[in-house]
Amino acid sequence: MRVSIIMATYNNPDWLEKALWGYAVQTVRDFEIVVADDGSTAETAARLEAMRQATDLTIRHVWHADDGFRKNVILNKAIVASDAGYLIFTDGDCIPRRDFVQAHLRAAQSGCYLSGGYYKLPLHVSRMITSDDIRSNVIFNAAWQLKAGTPFNPRLSKFHLGETLAAFCNHYSTTLATFNGMNSSAWREDVLRVNGFDERMSYGGEDREFGQRLENAGVRPLQIRYSALCLHLDHNRGYRTDDDVAANRKINRETREAGTTWTPYGIEQTVAAAK
Repeated sequence: MRVSIIMATYNNPDWLEKALWGYAVQTVRDFEIVVADDGSTAETAARLEAMRQATDLTIRHVWHADDGFRKNVILNKAIVASDAGYLIFTDGDCIPRRDFVQAHLRAAQSGCYLSGGYYKLPLHVSRMITSDDIRSNVIFNAAWQLKAGTPFNPRLSKFHLGETLAAFCNHYSTTLATFNGMNSSAWREDVLRVNGFDERMSYGGEDREFGQRLENAGVRPLQIRYSALCLHLDHNRGYRTDDDVAANRKINRETREAGTTWTPYGIEQTVAAAK
């Protein structure tokens, strides 16, 4: 099954390059990467071209001009530009474990979307990770993380769960499976059925609202947070505002209470604007 990986980014080419090295060593290789670029400078385009030359990755670059936080708009454009029936959503600051794509494909089921996991690294460890560290997969070793300076946390143990134990933990996890933009996947037909992401929304729960509409449409969430792992590289969030978060919460609440499945502010609007 061919897969399109929709990877959001904005002006962080160093982190984006590290994420891409993670995809260069995946156990499953039949995928394209569609970089959904929310207005980065030319440095990001140059780095993507360098990674095309350094790896055998198929990378598309979907870009629009910087006009504030418009992640949902560029995600919808990237979805339209993608060519696969199954879509994995992630961010350009997340390094996937080498079985990341395989884990999503193994768990994919008709009528479901998948909710994966992540482990957030401190800034100094995020900076020190090299392409060699990523290609060797050593960064998904708890001992390596502790030696590098990542504070001890029992959650580091999930790096070393086998497939059977990870499946057990997924099944019995008390954490709700929700759509999170850094590690989730869905069938293209289901994404189009709810008209993609709501382009009114800025930062703060915008991915959860999309997942809620999927659930309202009968698409069931499945937990794979112990099977599909990525490392989240640290960064600031200067684009976050209290007003935006409050506005998003209002839309989220309306979607949940009304059982909304379709947004008129989604993919069809993006396609119409491009004509």
